[in-house]
Amino acid sequence: MARIVVAGGSLGGLFVANMLLRQGHDVTILEKALGSLDGRGAGIVTHDALAEALIIAGVPASESLGVRVEKRVTLSAAGDCLDEIVLPQILTSWSRLYHLLKNQFPPERYLQGKTIIGLTQTDSAVNITCEDKSEYAAELLIASDGIRSGVRAQLAPMVQPEYAGYIAWRGVCDESVLSNYTRASLFNYFGFCLPSGEQMLGYPVAGSGNDTRAGQRRYNFVWYRPADATTELTELLTDTDGITYPLGIPPAKVAWRHIARMRETARAILAPQFAEVIEKTPQPFLQAIYDVYSQQIAFNRVALMGDAAFVGRPHVGMGVTKAGDEARVIASCIATFGATPQALLAYETSRLTLGQQVVKRAQYLGCYMQAQGKQGNTADLPAHTVKRNANTVMSETAVDISQLLAEGKAVPPEFQHSVKI
Repeated sequence: MARIVVAGGSLGGLFVANMLLRQGHDVTILEKALGSLDGRGAGIVTHDALAEALIIAGVPASESLGVRVEKRVTLSAAGDCLDEIVLPQILTSWSRLYHLLKNQFPPERYLQGKTIIGLTQTDSAVNITCEDKSEYAAELLIASDGIRSGVRAQLAPMVQPEYAGYIAWRGVCDESVLSNYTRASLFNYFGFCLPSGEQMLGYPVAGSGNDTRAGQRRYNFVWYRPADATTELTELLTDTDGITYPLGIPPAKVAWRHIARMRETARAILAPQFAEVIEKTPQPFLQAIYDVYSQQIAFNRVALMGDAAFVGRPHVGMGVTKAGDEARVIASCIATFGATPQALLAYETSRLTLGQQVVKRAQYLGCYMQAQGKQGNTADLPAHTVKRNANTVMSETAVDISQLLAEGKAVPPEFQHSVKI
């Protein structure tokens, strides 16, 4: 049995911690936040690999993950159906997965208020110092501490999140408050709306208490909108009191005037069904969209995983599945090589290129919105990217790309030169 520390107690950290604990290792999670993380994030698209990772982490296979939809639809600005495709999927929520995984992990091993500020490594151990002056020694450190990873900042400071040029408004709306019209024409589907230069999507998820019964569910939306990095983004990340949150503004701090303006724009350019969802969402929040692209994810006795290693824009719809896959590979490599640098190097060999491909795939999908926003100035983008239609968007967004990744085909060859990394 080895002593292993996991930095980060969100979904990725819980995945790997539960898997390693089930192997018999002495595992401790160090989470910098205080209190429950419940409520972070919103909807999540599930894939087969996610269900497999949950089973390995000890979550019973019989657990209901979420709400099943059978097809996708794209709505016009008038609310009519422009196109549809059959694509069965199960949509879950961040909260649902967080509770399933956290309930599996011993609470005494989940330590909060632990911000890592120092790391040193020897031939046999990694030594960790936290901001509260507590210290930990382990044979391995698995860092799943997010897009602003403090561990990555110490080991690979040159890797920084790169702003993609647009933000996402997000939120969830109770099914019970929506009109019969919206419930009939949108609620039971994975829906899209594609105004010029923007992209809206949404789907049903479980409601309060993870209730999946009709009438008790919620509708999760993600609305991608361009925002200039030097002016608009800073303004959006500034609250009513003039305090700016450059690393991400808390949902409750988003200025009311930005929410009011966003709702007004929704009524003007989105399908009325989506406008109603936004109007009746109690607390919309916003997320700046970033890319994180690593060239190395194993550093002797420390490994990066999840958003600490790679961040792909949400269009790809597999951030949590990727974290579950990485946790599975880490656990497998440790089972084979022991809690050694060799195990982490084997993990890097297995996952580095795949992680890079996920980021590139997400950039490829995000180019659709960016291309539409260029208002005809598309000379620097591949023609097929500019001309993608509703059917293409529906068939490529948030789908299982495991086979494409395995074949090295996650990004079309003609797009490779346009990817910014």
